[in-house]
Order: sequence, then structure tokens, then C-alpha cells
Amino acid sequence: MTQPATPLPASTVVLVRADEGGGVEVFMNRRPENMATYAGIFVFPGGCVENDDFSREMLALTIGLAPAEARAALEAELEAEVCLGHWVAAVRELFEEAGIHFFVSSTAQSHDDGNLIQRLAVKRRALQQRGLSLSSLLADEQLACDLSRLKYFYHRITPEHYKIRFDTRFYLAVLPKDQTPLATSEEVAESLWVAPQAALAETESGKFPMMPPTIAVLRNLALYPAWGDLCEAYRLY
Repeated sequence: MTQPATPLPASTVVLVRADEGGGVEVFMNRRPENMATYAGIFVFPGGCVENDDFSREMLALTIGLAPAEARAALEAELEAEVCLGHWVAAVRELFEEAGIHFFVSSTAQSHDDGNLIQRLAVKRRALQQRGLSLSSLLADEQLACDLSRLKYFYHRITPEHYKIRFDTRFYLAVLPKDQTPLATSEEVAESLWVAPQAALAETESGKFPMMPPTIAVLRNLALYPAWGDLCEAYRLY
């Protein structure tokens, strides 16, 4: 009998914002048809946890969460530094796929010369193509990764009958006021903002193919149709 595949550690970000009527919208991507996994499926930004996500260099460039706090939140039998790396992976994947970042200056004074946005756009592509590490990007730009922007939300392990399995931690994060997600990117065929209830209706009609964990997250978010209620429930301040 074939042994089940070992689940790969992964992190996913459920990016949310308030709509004009005070409701909740969530950011979703449709993966390109040529992807090896989940081709054509609507997902939240995310991917595998990498070694650099919990390297000494990377963790020295994080703020807002201590390794022990990350381990307590995940309730995982992993080293505390590895647990913190799950948060880093979530931030990195969101930046790679959607261009949204949770970076702040690591110096006492602002050092932005007006070209930071353009430089980050170029380096995002290099990061996605693995020509640059997140730790190197942050160090070069004198930035730190603010992990306090993420709220741990949900844990899911792909069932054993799947050929490729993931041990995924889901996080909630509010869209920064001064940022706009990319419409498309290397791993995104299209993106959209949608109310959780509307997304569920679309997947039930067959228009939005999704995996069960994504549907489970949307069902949970649908319990809080008002933005204030969602923020209160998950402390999204």
C-alpha cells in the first residue's frame, strides 16, 4: 500500500477590507491553467514555508511578534523560530502574488527617497523568481517585516488521498489603506474583491471552483457580514 504524501508546511493570507456599505470583502486569486497544483482554482494568496522564512537573518528583520507567541498561537510541536517563519511565509507570499506588503522602516527616521515603490516592484519579481531572498530585500532597503498585521485564523491539512498535500495555516489581514493588490502576476490569472456570501454562491453554481479549505474559510467569514463585527471578533485593529 502506498504511503500518504508528507504534507508540506504552508501559509495563506485571507486579505479583507470594508466595502462602501460597511460590509466585508475578501481578496481572491484565480490560478493560471498551467499551474502544477490547483490550476484554474480560486484561492487566497499563499504557498509553502521556505527555510529562509525562519533563518536567523530573516527573523532578525521581524517586529510585532515573538517566536514564543507564534508557537503558542499555532499550538504546534515545532521550534518557536519555525513557527514564526510561518508568519513570515504568509507575508512573503502575499507580497509575491499580490504586491501587498507589511514592511516598515527599520530605522528611526524615514529613508524613503521617493523610489521605494518602484524598487519594491522590481524586487517583488526577483523574489518570486527566487533570484532574491526576502531577508536580503529587507536588509538592502532598511525595512522590517511587521508580523502584527496578521491574525492567526485557521489550520488545515490536506487529506491523505491527495498526491500533493499541505499543512496550511491561514491568517487574516486587513488591506493597508495606501496599497492596491496586483490584478495579475506570475501565479495569478485574475484577482477580485468579493463578499464571502457572494463567493459561496458562485462556487455553488459552479462558476468559482474552490478547494474545501477555501470554502470553509468563506463560510466562517460569512458569519460576520458587518465589517465592525469581523474586526471585533478577530481583533483586526
